[in-house]
Amino acid sequence: MSSRENPSGICKNIPNLISSFVDTFVDYSVCGFFLPQDRSPQDETQQTRFDEPERLVAIGDLHGDLDKSREAFKIAGLIDSSDRWTGGSTVVVQVGDVLDRGGEEIKILYFLEKLKREAERSGGKVLTMNGNHEIMNVEGDFRYVTKKGLKEFQIWADWYCLGNKMKTLCRGLDKPRDIYEGIPMSFPRMRADCFEGVRARIAALRPEGPIAKRFLTRNQTVAVVGDSVFVHGGLLAEHIEYGLERINEEVRGWINGLRGGRYAPAYCRGGNSVVWLRKFSEEMAHKCDCAALEHALSTIPGVKRMIMGHTIQDAGINGVCNDKAIRIDVGMSKGCSNGLPEVLEIRRDSGVRIVTSNPLYKENPYSHLAPNSKTGLGLLVPAEHVPKQVEVKA
Repeated sequence: MSSRENPSGICKNIPNLISSFVDTFVDYSVCGFFLPQDRSPQDETQQTRFDEPERLVAIGDLHGDLDKSREAFKIAGLIDSSDRWTGGSTVVVQVGDVLDRGGEEIKILYFLEKLKREAERSGGKVLTMNGNHEIMNVEGDFRYVTKKGLKEFQIWADWYCLGNKMKTLCRGLDKPRDIYEGIPMSFPRMRADCFEGVRARIAALRPEGPIAKRFLTRNQTVAVVGDSVFVHGGLLAEHIEYGLERINEEVRGWINGLRGGRYAPAYCRGGNSVVWLRKFSEEMAHKCDCAALEHALSTIPGVKRMIMGHTIQDAGINGVCNDKAIRIDVGMSKGCSNGLPEVLEIRRDSGVRIVTSNPLYKENPYSHLAPNSKTGLGLLVPAEHVPKQVEVKA
């Protein structure tokens, strides 16, 4: 076979193999491990409700801190020292806000995607969610982006564009779309040294952008697992009446570029939206709107509690409103309050507790609790107006 025949012959017969090889090469260059392309259809119906598992773990906001993300999974016994899944049939829910405030956002997206594949093979599941920062970034709102975050997206874009150039050499493949199409070269009132990073971030995360489409369209915006409903900010009765499945499908369609427009649906924007609401996450329990919470939960059959992130809890993971609202954002990212990782665990046979990396609790696991506490439903109930602390395991 002549050298002139060889390239076109290979490309004609195995273009998909060539494309897959290039994509895997790009992935390895970006994240440092091989992640086979997921061939499941993008338009398949997204699941919103899941049966109660033997063990459920909830993990709060990660905000671009890969080390803290790994530590959270490790203290819950979900991964080993090589980041391989060891959680068996555990179901994990990460409540969103992977993006912003840190410099390893893409690496965390790859890390979570890898664990999704490994968990499925072991009978487990990793569910990821949209937080307000995912919604903001798809809309092009980069107020909380760091310089390292811009650099990471610029590096990703360089590798991604190199992969596209490699694909253009193959006669059997369609010409890849220019990811920068329609994006300006410069931006008013912005430093020139940020232009390339911002352009790369827009290209990656805008509706139908490669990172948004590959990773964020896999996210839930609302999820019901057993008797718990998960949401980043909070749910009001009006959101539930609108339809949890409908919310998931519409947000997914918007990120996929199928519903048009730069901005997210209205229920994802503003102070009373599902990703911004703070009615149930005020640090002082007496400021939480328990009546609105009760009303919302009563409209979801079989659900006992709402689990949310979004608002940093300086006191650690805690519950309010008679244990019906559990707040799990502990600000673990170095870009937030650099808190010690904590995760929430719910076991079918033993109830609710915290798993924490705080070394103080190895000496006395109840040292952080208010005096005169009493146990109820696996949660510890301290004095009036103070958030309830879940039972702690070091």
